[in-house]
Amino acid sequence: MTVSFFLEFVQYRQLFQMVIVLGMSGTLLIGFQVSVITYPSQDIKSFINETWLQRYGVSLPPDRLAVLWSFIISIYCLGGLLGCLWSGSLAVRYGKKKTLICSNFIIIVGALLIGSSKMARSFEIILMGRFLYGISAGLCLNIHGPYLGEISPKKFRGLATTTAAIFFSLGKALGQILGLRDLLGTEALWPLLLALCGFPALLQLLLLPFFPESPLYFLIQRKDADACRKAMKDLWGERHQQTEIEEALKEMAIAGSKNLSIWEVVRQPSLRWPLLIAILLVASLQLCGLSAIYFYAFEVFRTARLEEPLIPYVTLGIGLCEFASVVLCSCIIDRLGRRVLLWGGFGMMAFTLALLVLTLSLQDQSPWISYSSIALIFLFITFYGSGPSGAIFSVMVEIFRPDARPSALAVAGSFSWLGLFITGIGFPFVVEALGHYCFLIFFGVLIGMGLFTYLFIPETKGRSILDITEDLNRIPLGKRSTLPALERSSAPRSHSLCTKL
Repeated sequence: MTVSFFLEFVQYRQLFQMVIVLGMSGTLLIGFQVSVITYPSQDIKSFINETWLQRYGVSLPPDRLAVLWSFIISIYCLGGLLGCLWSGSLAVRYGKKKTLICSNFIIIVGALLIGSSKMARSFEIILMGRFLYGISAGLCLNIHGPYLGEISPKKFRGLATTTAAIFFSLGKALGQILGLRDLLGTEALWPLLLALCGFPALLQLLLLPFFPESPLYFLIQRKDADACRKAMKDLWGERHQQTEIEEALKEMAIAGSKNLSIWEVVRQPSLRWPLLIAILLVASLQLCGLSAIYFYAFEVFRTARLEEPLIPYVTLGIGLCEFASVVLCSCIIDRLGRRVLLWGGFGMMAFTLALLVLTLSLQDQSPWISYSSIALIFLFITFYGSGPSGAIFSVMVEIFRPDARPSALAVAGSFSWLGLFITGIGFPFVVEALGHYCFLIFFGVLIGMGLFTYLFIPETKGRSILDITEDLNRIPLGKRSTLPALERSSAPRSHSLCTKL
């Protein structure tokens, strides 16, 4: 088994190298940007207040400072929404590779702005930099996962697509590590901390041109089957690739003669069911209770009488637990399948939340109950990372036919960014009103998503888009000639496409 794995690693080494290159400035930076901004928050607020005092001779009122800070947080989501809406058309017109290269330039400019904000005595530059970070994140989030799926053979597609979640959780953990006061989370170094994103972006900018464009782009946009086969051979090697390349080309040939626009995707009845599935899946990531878990972790640790200096390090343990569980998901997703990881993960997360509400209600009764709450927090993170966090990326890539995928993911991604924006604004008020009973809302969402996944989402592991759409066709909402539509779009191409090398 070890020899077989080594041979496959050597054979697909170009593919694995490209997976790493894509991740270093893809979801890795998005996770980093999401987590790192909380650590220097007090220092940034002090900088804003000092700048205001220097300009106008008076301190900034607390309510205005709170508004400015919330705007710094939320403008990232607005930039993400804008980048998400652009991602589909840019990927179709220029290809995923060139779009990511453009995204790296945006990150580098944003990093230079934020890095110079303290020197320039301008908090407005922070807003501009965060907005550019958001645009880049919106582009990357919709391109990274599909790019991974399109460059991978069927047997590695689950592993490859879950690396998007791996790099995201790794980015969050790196943000937590580097944001510690012992490292870069200090008053003097916070501009450098927020500007670190520019280094991975520069590295990807230098390395990505040496790797091929998505084979699907050559086949659909360029109408160049030879270039498509060459890109696959570059990534998969020469050995025993004929059958896999033929199957991949046939699957890609299912797509129509051009990519569909967002409006065409929304209007097409055959795509409404997979689009609804994708929207619900990305919404579940925002409403599963993960933000509430991270928020309440500090209170639980204090109740357990952990020393205050230790709490940031224990919180870091939560981020590392998430990273380790997503890595576990990548190892088992091609064995167990996507569907069981989804409904099983949602179910176990709901069960854990129910127990957590009980222990939080009783934590004043005994010290061991507080420690039980800590254990349940880590357990919830484990079920999240090993289930929905990794599997959702794979399902969203695999349920759409190639010509609809860019625009469909742009639509689903827009709902994700809107959900992140609304959650960021509304969550503090929900917590203030309900306390730890807010977990009951997330409990209901998880139960609903678990049942929905079990009843309506088909297994996509190792299956062609024709097989997946046959299953979707059996669902009442999707029972509108999905399969015949695909057959009609692929019929003229199936006779003209040569798969010989």
